[in-house]
Amino acid sequence: MTMAPNPPVERQRSTLVRGFLLARTLVRMHPRDFAIAVFGAFIFGSCTVASSKAIEWVVDHVILPRFRDGRVAVGAVVTGCMLVICIGLVRAVGVVLRRTFAGIVKWRVAQDLTMSVVERLVSQPLRWHQRHQSGDLIARAGVDVDMATEILSPLPFAAGTVLMVVMSSVWLLLTDIPLGIVAVILFPLLTSMNVIYQRKVSPHYRAAQAQLGMLSAAVHESFEGVMVVKAFGAEAREADRLAVIAARLREARMRTVSLRATFEAALDAIPALGNIGLLIIGTARVQSGSLTVGALTSFLYMFTLLVFPLRLIGWALSQLPSSLAGWDRVREILDEPIGADPTEALLAPAPGIGVDLRGVSFSYDENTPVVRDLTTSIPVGSTVAVVGATGSGKTTLLELVAGLLAPDRGTIAVAGRSPSMVFQEAFLLSGSIADNVGLGGQFDGAEIDEALRLADATEFVSTLPTGAGTIVGERGVSLSGGQRQRVALARALVRRPEVLLLDDTTSALDPSTESRILANLRTALSSSTTLLVASRPSTIALADAVLFVVDGTIRAHGTHASLLESDADYRELVEAYEHDRDAP
Repeated sequence: MTMAPNPPVERQRSTLVRGFLLARTLVRMHPRDFAIAVFGAFIFGSCTVASSKAIEWVVDHVILPRFRDGRVAVGAVVTGCMLVICIGLVRAVGVVLRRTFAGIVKWRVAQDLTMSVVERLVSQPLRWHQRHQSGDLIARAGVDVDMATEILSPLPFAAGTVLMVVMSSVWLLLTDIPLGIVAVILFPLLTSMNVIYQRKVSPHYRAAQAQLGMLSAAVHESFEGVMVVKAFGAEAREADRLAVIAARLREARMRTVSLRATFEAALDAIPALGNIGLLIIGTARVQSGSLTVGALTSFLYMFTLLVFPLRLIGWALSQLPSSLAGWDRVREILDEPIGADPTEALLAPAPGIGVDLRGVSFSYDENTPVVRDLTTSIPVGSTVAVVGATGSGKTTLLELVAGLLAPDRGTIAVAGRSPSMVFQEAFLLSGSIADNVGLGGQFDGAEIDEALRLADATEFVSTLPTGAGTIVGERGVSLSGGQRQRVALARALVRRPEVLLLDDTTSALDPSTESRILANLRTALSSSTTLLVASRPSTIALADAVLFVVDGTIRAHGTHASLLESDADYRELVEAYEHDRDAP
């Protein structure tokens, strides 16, 4: 897709120039459909001019003879009727072509832009998404795309109107020069007023679009955290917060509406006043014998017909600021460079090694490292528990190994270079259980059933109305926390990964279920390396080794028993876990 220069550079240009560049960019995406729509508009414009000539002929050859001579020429009546009807039918064909293909090109372009934005969003690494509000990104893929493509709705008609204005201006001047000059002068006057309007209203449209993105982000955040909001009785606080943002959006839009109302009233008044002036001057011209009644009627008819198309040009121009505001926000996403894929930084380890870390450091900002100087090797086929206090960097460690984050320094080598991770919060899509388990891959029913068995989910899945084909609802709302967690685990297991990462995945399960799952993993994935964040002493005891993480560093690496003996801090943390488990 051809792209114009970056939005900050474009904003230094006039609105009309930027609007032309935007229209050219969008039209090039589906030029054939747009060309057909413009062709239909040209048919409409040509027939509009022709209809005024037909009206002139009917007045001079049918109506005036009836008043002057008291008779009607049947042939002239038939000819006049056929002329008007044929022109009307061809004009209707033009209308159908224009409206049909204008709608087609708009929605096709909107679909292409939406897909481009979505593809760019999903291509960005996790770290990029952590810096942006999801609600604002949703607005850019939806509302902003719709705003950007609104310019396409009036564009074909506006293009046809330009042809019609040129043809009619020539015809008006040829019909009567004084009247033609008065009529033609009004065209640039209307255009000039529209240009002034664009310059005045453009900043307000951009401000309104920015506020709309902020409102979308705030609403999305409130909906995502609805359970927290209700649990802490924060409904009034959230309502007040959204009301403040909505008020800012309303103020930005009201400034736009106020300007638009003022200019549109003037734009409506000018053609009406022009018609009155033309009628006065035209009457004098008829009385002097310089113009026929038919020519004056045709002249006024033509000018009246041009009022709506000229207003449509005004509508197209008035649409430019909002379309450009939406386009700027869309372009900010499309022009954003795609960050390096963190998985490309994963190296292949030496034979017999499942995971190898060498001097790995990472920080979400430049001043506060979350993990630093991580160095360890984990043999293939071993199960290692990652243990540490809250905030010590355990989840970040797993996300680095998973290739979701790229280290600031150091190297990470992972067997197979395609690990599977199960997160602490199990997220399910609103499809079926089978869809969720097979997400992103092509797996048959037997593979999905086996993954569910390994995750100890077969029993509860079999009780559902349609088994693995049961729709689980948005975020898996129809399942319990433990059931969602097991489906999420099956989603990782169906891929038979060489490295499996569990971020406190089994904490939502009872100890017996957890024990069965870990036993299944040891049997079915005996050659896989498993790293699991654990806070349950029974889980830690099942691991072959333990990584004890303190303040973002690996304090110790050994068996659970050896660390209990050699490290007082580790022993104290495990005892705290035991105390929490035994507490009523």
